[in-house]
Amino acid sequence: MQNFHLCAVLTALGLAISQTAGAATQVQDGASATLAPSELASIGTVDERYQSYNVEMLEVTGGEFWKPYPQTAHPGAGAGAPSGTTNDLPLEKDNSLRAYHPPIQLDSKRLRTLAAALGPAYVRVSGTAANGVYLADSDTPLKSPPPGFESVLTRARWQAVIDFAHAVDAQIVTSFAISAGTRDANGVWTPTQAQRFFDYTRSIGGRIAAAEFMNEPTLPTIGYAPAGYNAADYARDFKVFHDFVRQYAPDMRIAGPGAVGELSEELGPSVMDAIPGVIRTPALLAATGPNQVDIFSYHHYGAESLRCAGKGMPQTTADDALSEAWLATTDQTLDYYRKLRDQYDPGKPLWITEVADTACGGNPWASTFIDTFRYLDQLGRLARQHVQVIMHNTLAASDYGLLDHKTLEPRPNYWGAWLWRTFMGTTVLDTRIPIQEGLHAYAHCLRNTPGGVAVLAINNDKTRAGTLAIQGAASRYTLSAPELLSRQVQLNGTTLALGEGDALLPTLSGEHVGPGKISLAPATITFLTFEKAGNKACR
Repeated sequence: MQNFHLCAVLTALGLAISQTAGAATQVQDGASATLAPSELASIGTVDERYQSYNVEMLEVTGGEFWKPYPQTAHPGAGAGAPSGTTNDLPLEKDNSLRAYHPPIQLDSKRLRTLAAALGPAYVRVSGTAANGVYLADSDTPLKSPPPGFESVLTRARWQAVIDFAHAVDAQIVTSFAISAGTRDANGVWTPTQAQRFFDYTRSIGGRIAAAEFMNEPTLPTIGYAPAGYNAADYARDFKVFHDFVRQYAPDMRIAGPGAVGELSEELGPSVMDAIPGVIRTPALLAATGPNQVDIFSYHHYGAESLRCAGKGMPQTTADDALSEAWLATTDQTLDYYRKLRDQYDPGKPLWITEVADTACGGNPWASTFIDTFRYLDQLGRLARQHVQVIMHNTLAASDYGLLDHKTLEPRPNYWGAWLWRTFMGTTVLDTRIPIQEGLHAYAHCLRNTPGGVAVLAINNDKTRAGTLAIQGAASRYTLSAPELLSRQVQLNGTTLALGEGDALLPTLSGEHVGPGKISLAPATITFLTFEKAGNKACR
């Protein structure tokens, strides 16, 4: 949950960079570059489950989640946001922002087929609700959660998570309850609930691959922590958690801190300034001490959705969705948390365990093609900066879900995710093409094709075509839409849609191009696959 108040300054900076690049290449019609896929050098690798997703704990249990925007509202308009955003209630108590969501049907054949097409992946079952969830100790239904808890996770629903993970080749990542019901008479966290999770998970053939102690400890007031919870309290509780995991579940990796909402001070105010009781990540890490986690995790949201506009939260607009300033917020957050990783947990892999366009459920245009630029650009730019795993929030809930939560129809971001998973392997290559307005170019080894190369070329310029001169022949797959705010997307001019039965996903067929110059139309996203590149780094 990050700031966008400095949009004007950053836009000017991005424009200056773009103009400099343009002057160097004397391009009038748009950005241009040359690419020799056979010569691209490896600059690192990502986890085989790099592209992953969240299924919120609240989706599993059912409950109050972010209220969907009216479908009649224009996706780019400010009107149509849920009512109640201007009252004086704190964010965690304003129920006008939420609506009841029934439990997600994790046994749905359609859901499993679409999730499996993104596998292998991690499925993170966490979120704010996980901080106050009670795992039942028997199969007998509870009418309400015990004192000190906010919701109940039945054994059947956790079994559904385990079965889903097995079916779609996903490994489970989670976090544990930290609310009053987990604490002793002195207010110290106890591992009773965590042990129950481990015991029951093992008993039904499941496994928790990694876990954060709690969801977003930087925002304890929102996350059901005791009143006045501070960095020293967190360090005390985290030590109990750390020692318990090392003894009771040594095969599970500890991720943390799972922080959110911060920026370097020179970039101005952030969401942290609008919420009381926050704990800054430097204070958390200083209190816990170095080398306490196996994975350094954080969350990234470029701003808050329109739902939270009345809470003093930083905002953005659909007009900014393709701007260099907006896309660069990914780098700003990474820079902030990477420096803390280097200071306290050097060498540990970086995971982003929550990311979407905006927090508070996403903006109305999160479900349209315009957000696919943000989604795929993040995957590209973070992979080349050695981030190992990115977990999109969510798979199928609220406006930022990859799938519509009612119909399970793919949104444009799902189609982008599917193409990424199909083409982009785990070895990251250096395109030697700097990011510039109208051309963001990323390359990986082509998945399951020795010597092959896959390139992602994003033209975020709304009016000018870009040019990419390629050495060698390629297959081209271009995503476009008649309108940027469309909820449908076209691949090489044909609207992507699900089929029936076993042929649910369409058959991919690329357009033959090159060698030579190819045009990148304004506001399009193109994957190029060079099956016969002969790249030595990809053998």
